[in-house]
Order: sequence, then structure tokens, then C-alpha cells
Amino acid sequence: MPAIRTEVVETSSLGDRSYLAHDGRVALVVDPQRDIDRFLTLAGRLGVRITHVAETHVHNDYVSGGLALARVTGAAYLVAAADDVDFDRTAVTDGDEIALSETMRVRVVATPGHTFNHLSYVVSGPDGGPEGVFTGGSLLFGTTGRTDLLGPDHAHPLAYRQHASVRRLADLLPDGAGIWPTHGFGSFCSASQSDAAASTIGQEKRSNPALRLEADDFVAETLAGLDAYPAYYAHMGVRNTAGADLVDLTPARTADAAELRERIAAGEWVVDLRSRKAFAQRHLAGTLSFGLDGPMSTWLGWMAEWGAPLTLLGETPEQVADAQRELARIGIDRPAAAASGTPREWAGGDDARLGGLAVASFTDLADARAGRVPGHLPAPDVVLDVRLRGEWQAAHIDGAVHVPLPDLPRRLDEVPAGTVWVHCGSGYRAAAASSLLQRAGRRVVHIDDAFGQAAATGLPITDH
Repeated sequence: MPAIRTEVVETSSLGDRSYLAHDGRVALVVDPQRDIDRFLTLAGRLGVRITHVAETHVHNDYVSGGLALARVTGAAYLVAAADDVDFDRTAVTDGDEIALSETMRVRVVATPGHTFNHLSYVVSGPDGGPEGVFTGGSLLFGTTGRTDLLGPDHAHPLAYRQHASVRRLADLLPDGAGIWPTHGFGSFCSASQSDAAASTIGQEKRSNPALRLEADDFVAETLAGLDAYPAYYAHMGVRNTAGADLVDLTPARTADAAELRERIAAGEWVVDLRSRKAFAQRHLAGTLSFGLDGPMSTWLGWMAEWGAPLTLLGETPEQVADAQRELARIGIDRPAAAASGTPREWAGGDDARLGGLAVASFTDLADARAGRVPGHLPAPDVVLDVRLRGEWQAAHIDGAVHVPLPDLPRRLDEVPAGTVWVHCGSGYRAAAASSLLQRAGRRVVHIDDAFGQAAATGLPITDH
């Protein structure tokens, strides 16, 4: 067993990882998420004391829990000296070394690229040799962090700096050193995605484009692959520069059926957290499908107007609480209201306020286009693809209309008239889109199917 043990605290809904590294007595927490109770619980279970909290960068995809965790534990809070923040911290810069204990040391390495002031932290054990590096949004598994989050004007120069930073880490560390990135597990902060569960410097030398391509080629490939990222990112850096305090996860106020009716009538976002299959079977009319079994906070936070009231509906209070925690991680601290139970209870027993959603497959769409419309479905007048731009450009159904899901709330009028059959890559985003269209009074069929199956049905696929 290594002298320094690193525990992963995963936030799969946002595609991020935080870490707790310890020597059996003291611990360093790196890039903690907003809900710091997870780190306190982990430290208690391990019997270690959190003495240091470190940020690799001012995060764009979530509200950091670093300041709150440092204040609660009395830990030193390591933040780049070059970052202009509104709170006291232990300012660190390239080359600094911090002794966490007699057996555990951290060296600070400047790795600009994902942001201008990005840092990585090399952890060494009692023999002084590096055991691994916390790379934040720099060197990721099979890729690097994207370089356009500070604005398109900075993307090109930061991509060159990202290439140099990754090369520097590879030169500094032995092949056996572990890498522990914050992004890259579905996060939009990653330039691309990898299925790897773990990696080392040596593994990355063999596979990572930043370590295989020359700078010009890497920059061109990286910039060409960038797609849209969530609109709420614009608020995260500002919040983290100011410093977020403790999060309030106490239950939201319960809304009764009359209040839910009023909120829906006012055009507010009343969100059904149940699975999309449950939503399709029966739901409270006017509600929107963002199932907790998928990346709910990413898409909801991206699409809803920032600061607008959100009401959460779940099967159980626990489901609502889970959603509340996820939303707090991106700075949506308090739902306007919530309710748990069944759609009929939310409707106050009024079945006229309940609705369903027609569901189809790509096989059904192929049949319908061939004139064999399944009897239980209306014929399609429009096929709407709500995937992102890069997905559409790679391949799409010939004749489909493209409106990326994040754009749909403000572009509903651009969807041609008639019955709309909606699809995405797997079904989750199409459910959200279908519910938005249905709320707007459109007749909708939700294609709950994997886009990879579309070609096999005979549907014409093109990249033009």
C-alpha cells in the first residue's frame, strides 16, 4: 500500500472528481464540491484531520466548497496567488513546497491552459519521491481541459499554454506517477471524453494527444473539437472568486396542488424529477421532464433562466433532497418550492390536469416515413434533433430540423408546425425537449432510443 492514500469523491452528475489524500493522520482535500459534508464524513471514517484544502483553479463548472471546508476545519486554503479573490487564503505559486506532515509534502506546479493561473499539486511520500499529481483541468485521462472558458479570444493562446503545461508535467514526473484530474468524466470542462478510470504519466505519454502531437497540431485539433458549454458557467467563476459560504440543504417549502397550478399558469419551471418513462406514462400537465436518473442539474441549470424560481417534484422527499443537493453544486441554492408524491396528488385529484407523452423508437420513425405509421402514434410532420452542434455535424437524419436542447426555450417558434417527433442521443434530452414543446401546446412524440440504432432501421443518415 502506498504511503499516501488518495480517496476519490466523485460527482458523476457533473463529470467531476474531488480528492482526499492522507497519510493516515492528516489530509489534503483537492477541488472540493459545494456539499462539504461528504468530505467531513470521509475524513471522520478514515480517522484523519483535514489540515489543507487546495484549489487547482477558479472553477467554471461548479461552486467550490473549498472556502467553507477550510473555515469549518481550520485548514489552510491553498489558492493561486495570481487569482484576485475576495477572501483570505494561503497564496501559493509555482515552486512552492508545503509540508503537510513528516511523511507528506505537496509541490505547486504552474500549469496554465485551462485557466491563466491554473495550478497542479505534486504529492510526495516519506521517501521524497512523487507519488502522483492533482491536475485539475490540465492533464486529463486521454485529453486536456478545454481552453475557451475564459472567452473565445483566449482559447487559442491558452491552448498553446495547455500543451506546454502538460509537457512540463510529463517531464517532471516519473512514468509510474498517478494523475488525479478534476475534470474529464463527462464534464463540459473537458476538451473531449475518455472512458478511463485511472491513469499514470506513462499511460498518458502513449495515448494523450497533448503528449503525442506537436503544439500546432494539438491546438488545431483541440479548438476544432470544442462545442457549446452550459450557460451557468458564466456565474461560477464570479461566485468562486467571491467565495461561497456554507450551503443550505434544509428541505424546501412544500407546495400544494393549488400553488403548483398557479406556478405552472405563470409559466414557471415546475420540474418532474422522476424517470422519463414515468413522466411519459403520466405527469402533471405543464411540468418539465428532467429526471434525476440523468444529468439533471447540467441541463436544467443550462436551460432555465438564471435566478428564476424552480419547483421540484419527486416521488419521495429523498429524491427532492438529492436534486436540491445537485442544484446547489452549481449555485442554485434554494428551490422556490417542492412536492413529493404522485402526479394525481400534485393535481389535487383532478385527472383533467394530468397528461401523458407518446413514445416511439427509431424503428417506428422509419416505418412512419415509409408510410407505415404505427397505429398508436400520430404521423410525423417534423423530426427534431436536439443534440449539440458537434453531434449533428458528425451525423444526423436527413431532413431533420436541428435545434440544440439548450437553445430550445428561446427558439420554440422556429420548430415547424405539425406533429413533432423529437430525438437526441439516448432519450434523456429528448424527454426534456418533448416536455417543453408539450407545455407550449405542441403535439409531440418522444423518440426514446439510442441514435446509434437509427441507421440500422434504414433511416437516411448524413453529415451534410
